[in-house]
Amino acid sequence: MKKLNWKKILINTAWVLCLVGVLVLLGASIRQKSNKKIKGVVVEIKGAEKHMFIDEQDVLQIVNDPAPVTGRPMRGIKLRKLEELVKKNPWVNNAEMFFDNQYQLQVSILEREPIARIFETNGQSYYIDTAMNKMPLSTKLTARIPVFTGFPSTKKTDTALIQSVIQLSTLINADSFLTAQIAQIDIVQKQQFEMIPVIGDHLIVFGNASDAADKLKRLKAFYQAAWLQHGMNTYKIISLEYKGQVVGVKDLIKNVPPENNIPIQIPLTSKRNTL
Repeated sequence: MKKLNWKKILINTAWVLCLVGVLVLLGASIRQKSNKKIKGVVVEIKGAEKHMFIDEQDVLQIVNDPAPVTGRPMRGIKLRKLEELVKKNPWVNNAEMFFDNQYQLQVSILEREPIARIFETNGQSYYIDTAMNKMPLSTKLTARIPVFTGFPSTKKTDTALIQSVIQLSTLINADSFLTAQIAQIDIVQKQQFEMIPVIGDHLIVFGNASDAADKLKRLKAFYQAAWLQHGMNTYKIISLEYKGQVVGVKDLIKNVPPENNIPIQIPLTSKRNTL
């Protein structure tokens, strides 16, 4: 018969009792903390550097509905449920909450950032972000971002068109000159784009969003050359549809269709070229 190792048994028993004791104390500490009353709410909003479509008061209004959380026991607040309520706000991308050691409710908000403003053919207008989420207009402020008009009013989402809009908006937003110069982008048939400038009495025929970065680079090169040599009103139409070129139409003669006006190919390879 094997002799029992009482020393080992006693040691193991002591460890078990210690573990049970720690768990009991931990449970008591958690219960004690959960009975503590909330001393305040701290809101932090991140994500949108240029815009602030949701502010601290908006968040507090959601958190304190139907009754203020300050002064209530922490155990009475269901954080996950409260996070989901805040996330229902169309301007909230994500929300996280926790109680700190000072018994304050910490609320961290990640705000959605609009990339473009859309005007549908039925008159409806809204913002979209890079994840193609729609966001309503705000009474607080208007975002200075590219404006797209003529978006088809259909129940089915045109994902390809929205992606083209986001691509163009991202490129324009990244360039301070283009942001200031492009007043509006019209969506015409078959996902073609036409741009209306702030300065200059001309129409920019952009075509589709393929090679968008190169087209915008050519447009800037044209502006740099045309502005210095002939001003901004020399051409009535600036076309970027042809690869590696900028094609301009100087005059739209009355009673003559635009296609019958002779286009001028504008070379951009050398500063010595005359427009």
